[in-house]
Amino acid sequence: MMKFKDCVAGLALVAALASPTFAEISVKVAYDADPVSLDPYEQLSGGTLQLNHMVFDPLVRWTQDLEFESRLAESWEQIDPTTMRFKLRKGVTFHSGNAFTAKDMDWTFDRVKESPDFKGIFAPFTDIEVVDDYTIDLKTSEPFPLVLHTATYLFAMDSAFYSGQTADGKDKAEIVKHGDSFASRNISGTGPFVVSEREQGVKVVFDRFDGYWDSASKGNVDEIILTPIKEDPTRVAALLSGDVDFIAPVPPTDLARVEKAEGVNLITMPGTRIITFQMNQDRVEAFKDPKVRQAIDYAVNNTGIVDRIMRGFGTVGAQASPAGYLGYISDLEPRYDVEKAKALMAEAGYADGFSISMMAPNNRYVNDDKIAQAVASMLSKIGITVDLQTLPKAQYWPEFDARAADMMMIGWHADTEDSANFHQFLSACADKTSGNGQYNAGNYCNPEADKLMDMANAETDIAKRREHLQRLEQILYDEAAYIPLHWQNLAWGAKEGMNAGDIVNALNFPYFGDLTVAK
Repeated sequence: MMKFKDCVAGLALVAALASPTFAEISVKVAYDADPVSLDPYEQLSGGTLQLNHMVFDPLVRWTQDLEFESRLAESWEQIDPTTMRFKLRKGVTFHSGNAFTAKDMDWTFDRVKESPDFKGIFAPFTDIEVVDDYTIDLKTSEPFPLVLHTATYLFAMDSAFYSGQTADGKDKAEIVKHGDSFASRNISGTGPFVVSEREQGVKVVFDRFDGYWDSASKGNVDEIILTPIKEDPTRVAALLSGDVDFIAPVPPTDLARVEKAEGVNLITMPGTRIITFQMNQDRVEAFKDPKVRQAIDYAVNNTGIVDRIMRGFGTVGAQASPAGYLGYISDLEPRYDVEKAKALMAEAGYADGFSISMMAPNNRYVNDDKIAQAVASMLSKIGITVDLQTLPKAQYWPEFDARAADMMMIGWHADTEDSANFHQFLSACADKTSGNGQYNAGNYCNPEADKLMDMANAETDIAKRREHLQRLEQILYDEAAYIPLHWQNLAWGAKEGMNAGDIVNALNFPYFGDLTVAK
């Protein structure tokens, strides 16, 4: 009889939980790929940063109009030319139950400085000094104009959780790129969601963190189920059929279809991520000649790619800096001219062309595989035979880090919303110590360009910074340091009542913690 009563009680509880009073709000999200790791500092990528904003919190973050708003830092002030003091938020708890204090920011900073991908961003910074449990001083080696910009990348890690050794004697704090580590499999942040389930390439389940500090947030989502759907038509079909509630990206071929569909909303925004190809000078002797690099630039029809492949949903580019950035030069235009390209190849001694390998992802950027196919076809017109291979994102990045092909695709959004960041990662002389050139798969190197970047990063006068950065962009254009194609616009699709337009931004890091879904 007792068992029967227990059963009845259990059924009553299930019924109560299923009633509207206790109904949870669950949102199904489909991206073109899922995060490759749970480590917030293993890979500097959009997928990692999207994850970080769900599970961790930065000191400050960007608003939709690109202003700064407080997160773990309640306030900040410049107390001397090389020191920014942050007052930290009290009463914040990590998912593990550990209390957040200044020592966690200090520990996080030290780990970031060891990250191959992130240390370049923090190269101007020398230390975090703990003033007291809830005050830190962020120090730079010299006056630096982008302190707050960079602070958006300081996501507090749980120092107690990530310290010590695993059962097999490995350091829990170790950063292993594309490998197996404690941090790549375990996670404890201060953010609005905890990772409750993860199967790489299949799904990630996020549950609302009951102890989340931001009581002012109107976010009411209890669960997010992230499913990677690589194929564009399948992802769009899932949204239109109601199988998922939010997708990104919406491919250019389906923008009109999503916009006209009932029950869903299309959200678009100009983007600042430049899509490029890099030419590896260490693998191909011809790429050391600026004339050959210029010939390739002349051979690629940027406007045609945007018009035909991107269906106009992109901005043709001839430089890394988009309009509005200090380094942007309005007079620089794409130089498409096949006959000029052939003449440059002949002048460089390659009239008969040569053969190269090319790699690109097929689920990282909008139409990335189609763009690569188009570029390969265009290069054939000037005698360059291309062996193209496209790979899923999770497989592509290890190949990119290994510089496994002669030409490789890389898209880049400036981490600091500043022109110098493009050069620092894409075209600066590679330096493992500083992290400069971390994504420079072309092995381009010009000390004069690096000097201009350093001068800009130490200059607080906006007019002088603009002059340095524009001179830098001109050098990269003149030498065809890499092949810029276009700035990728952003498009999301969401079910009506999601209010998704309130949480998306030009950085493409939706703030799901603040998402309010109509019940």
